[in-house]
Amino acid sequence: MERPEFQKIKDFDEFCKYYWYREELIQICKSLGLKANGSKIELNNVIKAYFSGERILPEKKKIKRTKSTVKELTLDTGLIECGFTFGNRFREFFAEQTGVTPFKFNVDMVATAKAVKENGDESFTLGNLLEIYYGKRTYAKYDKSALQWNKFVKDFCEDDATKIYGERLKAAAALWKVVRESEMKKVYTHELFEKYKDSIM
Repeated sequence: MERPEFQKIKDFDEFCKYYWYREELIQICKSLGLKANGSKIELNNVIKAYFSGERILPEKKKIKRTKSTVKELTLDTGLIECGFTFGNRFREFFAEQTGVTPFKFNVDMVATAKAVKENGDESFTLGNLLEIYYGKRTYAKYDKSALQWNKFVKDFCEDDATKIYGERLKAAAALWKVVRESEMKKVYTHELFEKYKDSIM
């Protein structure tokens, strides 16, 4: 199924039949003068709204605080108030809270911190972020669909049967194109390989 140019697509249902990379969604949104940042899910929602006649425009840049005046971090400290980053100061704070050293921020914490800053949510605290770490709270989930291609290639290369190709990455890309332009699940399986192995040589 060949994907048409975006301008020729009539509605959101037709748009959803095709696979789009996040970078492509960003370009589409920019070309329409719409909000063009966020996860694939957020960008898809902007395009869905566009097809419904609603325009989600880019947000005005928020004035950034120059430097945090918060000296001591506590669980009640606001994430925005303390100028939260993923640097050492906050890594050490969470290491103390969890007893985990070295402490690593998980993907949902990263997605949440980004969303809190974008929303300007001054009520969200470091304690709330700790709840995200323990899975006791949800604020923003990491968009795992962005990893579909990477997972597809990894699974393709781990299948010994794909060693028949001299350039496995090129073969994986050809098979991915078949999957991307179809309504199939965007995952690699050995059955998929068997079905298309002759056409992607």
